Amino acid sequence: MTKAERLAQALDRFLDVSPEVEAAAVVSGDGLPMASALPPQVQEDRLAAMSAALLTLGDRAADGLGKGELSQVFVEGATGYVILMAAGSDAVLVSVTSKEAKVGLILFEMRKAASEVRSVMEGAPEMPPQMTEMPPAPDNATDLQQHNVRPPEPTPAAEVVHPTVSAWE
Repeated sequence: MTKAERLAQALDRFLDVSPEVEAAAVVSGDGLPMASALPPQVQEDRLAAMSAALLTLGDRAADGLGKGELSQVFVEGATGYVILMAAGSDAVLVSVTSKEAKVGLILFEMRKAASEVRSVMEGAPEMPPQMTEMPPAPDNATDLQQHNVRPPEPTPAAEVVHPTVSAWE
């Protein structure tokens, strides 16, 4: 699976759990769209360019005021919100919502999605869904013997694949 496909998949997962999001995109810090899910009236290039401008201003403000590295920009308009969230050093997750959106829930889901985008951008290998969480370990080996359960066999290490395709192809 290409990096672009993985970014689109991360965006789809975010939208699946965030029905109040009207538009969403993954944008480079330079303002290039990498993945998007936008209604027809929203132009991808325009959203990406505006996002890069907002990100630059937010970054300068946070740095200039001694508040550290920028993590998000929140814009409230009369009819909704635009939220930009850092997704590593090379990407930004952008979402556009209605005024009725539950902002706390959107921010929570955006943090998860931004973390997934960051992993994709940093070249982390893709993990199948069943391998993302490990079951809790038993208290001790006696518990395993009492319940006639064998300890799990170690799984082989995942092979790191370095993509040769750019993220926006």
